[in-house]
Amino acid sequence: MPASARALRTSAVLAAVMIGASVLGSSLKPDLHLADTRPPVKLEVLIPERFGDWQHVPMAQGVVNPQAQTMQDKLYAELVNRVYRNSQGETIMLSVAYGKNQSDSFQVHKPEICYPAQGFQVQRTSAADLVTPQGTVPVRRVETTYGSNRFEPVTYWTTLGDHAVKNGTDKKLMEMRYALKGYIADGLLFRMSSIDRDSPRAFLLQDRFAQEMLAAMAPETRLRIAGLQ
Repeated sequence: MPASARALRTSAVLAAVMIGASVLGSSLKPDLHLADTRPPVKLEVLIPERFGDWQHVPMAQGVVNPQAQTMQDKLYAELVNRVYRNSQGETIMLSVAYGKNQSDSFQVHKPEICYPAQGFQVQRTSAADLVTPQGTVPVRRVETTYGSNRFEPVTYWTTLGDHAVKNGTDKKLMEMRYALKGYIADGLLFRMSSIDRDSPRAFLLQDRFAQEMLAAMAPETRLRIAGLQ
């Protein structure tokens, strides 16, 4: 086939894809919130205050708030900020945010956005897997600093409906799957952090914390929190 013909065919295919995507996008206008079809999320109840070797303690260290209170009220139906400590004196700061509407305008905000908004510097980000007996959760690692004294490694994951999503593309595809069924998906961000100059050590501690918490949850709760049963 001549080069000109191949180019013409490629252009035609691309045009068809773009038109199809536009038509599909205009038809994907769900009006039923997935959250309204199942039991409501009550994070204060679903997130255990005591499990394994961990116990909720008064906030001796500050958990970074993702947004100002007015923005939190707009984005999130539920928000829990807690500090946990184990018998070794190790501390984890936990923030869990849940929203009924995870469209682009109302989606939970990630640490790469909310930490700099609080004056932190993001030094490095990477993808990882949290391996548990119940399955694997795709997570993000974020290494942050505040001034010269506070080094705060962060691990987080996001769920859309009952599925943990790896990245923005994965989220979009899952959002479309729910939309094809007529649903506006709900979503959740589960974020752990600790004060530690040694990021690998901090990430191991955060993984252990998450593994023990998820193991202590009922299967239906674990599904909502991390997409695991």
